[in-house]
Amino acid sequence: MAWSSVLDQERVVQTLRRALTQERVAHAYLLHGPDGVGKRAVAYEMARALQCPEQADEACDACPTCRKTRRMVHPDVHVNLPHPWSQEKDRDEEDMGKRIRRLGDNPYAAIDYVRRPSLADPSETSNQQVYYRIDPVRQDIIQPLSLDRREGPYQVNVLIDAEKMREEAANTFLKLLEEPPPQTVFLLTTNRPEQLLPTILSRCQQLRFDPLLPETIEQALVDREGMAPDEASMLSRMADGSYSRALELAENDALMTSRELVLDYFRAAYTQKVESLDSCIQELKSQGRERVKSVLRLMLRWMRDLLLYRTMGEEAPLVNVDQKEAVARFCNNLPDADLEGMVTLVEEAMELAERNVRVALVLTALAQGLARAMRGQEVESLYVPLSEAERLAPA
Repeated sequence: MAWSSVLDQERVVQTLRRALTQERVAHAYLLHGPDGVGKRAVAYEMARALQCPEQADEACDACPTCRKTRRMVHPDVHVNLPHPWSQEKDRDEEDMGKRIRRLGDNPYAAIDYVRRPSLADPSETSNQQVYYRIDPVRQDIIQPLSLDRREGPYQVNVLIDAEKMREEAANTFLKLLEEPPPQTVFLLTTNRPEQLLPTILSRCQQLRFDPLLPETIEQALVDREGMAPDEASMLSRMADGSYSRALELAENDALMTSRELVLDYFRAAYTQKVESLDSCIQELKSQGRERVKSVLRLMLRWMRDLLLYRTMGEEAPLVNVDQKEAVARFCNNLPDADLEGMVTLVEEAMELAERNVRVALVLTALAQGLARAMRGQEVESLYVPLSEAERLAPA
């Protein structure tokens, strides 16, 4: 499949193919953009193209070298993942190998330890922090590069989620970037380039990735996953431009059933019934921080549907098309609701969740703000009622 496995991102792909053809490959590339839009897929195909002896600008997919890179067993291609802090001393190398091979099978699949703490159970959640620490950087990145190349023309090192490098690890890696071994290429992926050291950014050629169109995601789900068109259409609109998120939604029934929890939370927030609200918050809290972030994204999609229905009525192209009746009922029963204010509140809640503010506190403050917005009352920034929420939040 080679570059054809990458969904859209034509500008990025052409930039890299031109560099390969002209033999002007940079020593470090930073692939940045939203989650699940093809950064890992491009890094993977670039690593394969660099090693293929048969074609100049992409992997031929037929030679022995391409068969090795396809199976992720080429000795000159190194893939690195940030690892849970608590498990670093007892790192499961077999599990790490499975995750890297999963990248070869499908570079859009979740392989990180945050969204997929267990490869076997996609519903398992975790609040673990993952990092690149200095010892693994030395062991997995620097040490292999100190060896002579064994097979390919390049040593290729892929760092997934490079922003996860702790300061000491980042400074060590920076020294390597400043004086890279000859014929070495680094491919860094990140959703948050602003969290990398400015000196690392300045030493990389940066390539920006755009969100995918819903039509692109829908067609890929049908063609690659054999999904029914109706299901593919709904998931593509729920995926926020991320093919990885669409796959995650399709694989994990818990994420889909969380849509009902969103409605329960809205009802509890509006009525301010303490028992109902506590029940919703405890259920969300038990599912882990990453799942809470997913539910907050579901809330944003629901609010998008409310805004569209208020503007376009029955003709609105809803994401949650199977919940059209509930959307219509909300708009008809709460005509004065400040929908834009509700969107702002949920976006602030997502930001607070990213900052590791206590989940129960965030959800309690959000419920208070949503109750005001649904009644058409003035909406304050979510940061204002946090102190009151701390008094009311379940432990």
